Amino acid sequence: EVGVKQVWLIFTKDLKIEGRAFTRMFALVSFGILAILLFSFAVGPNSKLLQQHSPGYLWLAALFASSMLFSQSFLIETESDAIERLQLVPVSTTALFYGKALANTVQLLILMVAIFPPLVAICDVTFVENPMWLVLTIVLGAMGISAPGALYAAMTARLSSQQLVLPLLLFPLVVPALLASVKATSLIFFGDLMEEMTSWLTLLGLFDLIYWSLCGVLFDKIVDS
Repeated sequence: EVGVKQVWLIFTKDLKIEGRAFTRMFALVSFGILAILLFSFAVGPNSKLLQQHSPGYLWLAALFASSMLFSQSFLIETESDAIERLQLVPVSTTALFYGKALANTVQLLILMVAIFPPLVAICDVTFVENPMWLVLTIVLGAMGISAPGALYAAMTARLSSQQLVLPLLLFPLVVPALLASVKATSLIFFGDLMEEMTSWLTLLGLFDLIYWSLCGVLFDKIVDS
């Protein structure tokens, strides 16, 4: 049974730890902005192409930065054997997963909000559809990346090569959610003439439901192994 109180305590604990280490979030935001700049340099001074590719730049920058974000999420627990101590309290491993995944989601949302203004400035992004659709897309997309991220971060936490292995495991799994997020963002920027927005967001929501359910079940087996 997942205790809401346990999830909340783990969630707030992680956010407090990250809040004290604000330089890490600053570094992640800087990395995300740098990734967008590098993508734009690869395209060159073609403003039409920059606009056309801007949804992909946003989500790829967030995905690349997220792998570093997730690799830190279990650092304290593995360095001090806190996971074993949490299990003795006892704290449900499922609550541990959902608390971590929610904290990762909030941090990823902060990251995406921070890198969005530079994206607008670099790619001259405009909105054709209601910007509230973008808020919903970013939330659903961040959730779709964060749940598998928490699972694989726990799986690779004790590996010395975690920062290399984690992206190799994570990126292929989140491709469907990433594609749905990019497509929905494109419709918001360039117009939804065929009224596809609801279909893509529904698909993204289904991916989130599958990821959060399945990863929550598998997490218990990973921590106990």
